[in-house]
Amino acid sequence: MLSFKRILLCYDGTREGQHALKDGAALAQSLGADVHLLSVINNTAWMQGADITAAVPVEFINESARALLDEGLEKLAARGIRATGHIAIGEPLEQIPLFASDLNVDLVVVGHRRSHGLARWWGGRHDGLLLDRVTCSVLVTMGAAADVPKTTAGAGSANDFAQAAEHHS
Repeated sequence: MLSFKRILLCYDGTREGQHALKDGAALAQSLGADVHLLSVINNTAWMQGADITAAVPVEFINESARALLDEGLEKLAARGIRATGHIAIGEPLEQIPLFASDLNVDLVVVGHRRSHGLARWWGGRHDGLLLDRVTCSVLVTMGAAADVPKTTAGAGSANDFAQAAEHHS
């Protein structure tokens, strides 16, 4: 039966990341799951431009990553959740599956940023979907109801997800 005992929350500080953190925290609380928080600093843009890479001190990158992780951990602590924090620097589509496997999680929670029109085609390099790279379940949060267009159907809340998970455990 389906049960989520170890959850990996992915947090990047964006609005979508904050929704994933909030929804994932609510789900983890309802299920009494162990929580891991992963902050991935995407260095793809830096690696493509050597001039930018040389101009950004490594200490700044490390401090930014630590500040982002601390922010997420503080938000979870404010909800009464103790989480283990992890930092990764690299492509999120590579780092998230790596941590999910290493931590042996049952569920990965990520936020989704909608793209419109040509942005879908110009959004950069995609070597594959996260779903194709993990062996556990993935919860993709869509944000607050006010942020979701009314044409979107079937998007459930984290509470609906928690109730479904409880019925299966």
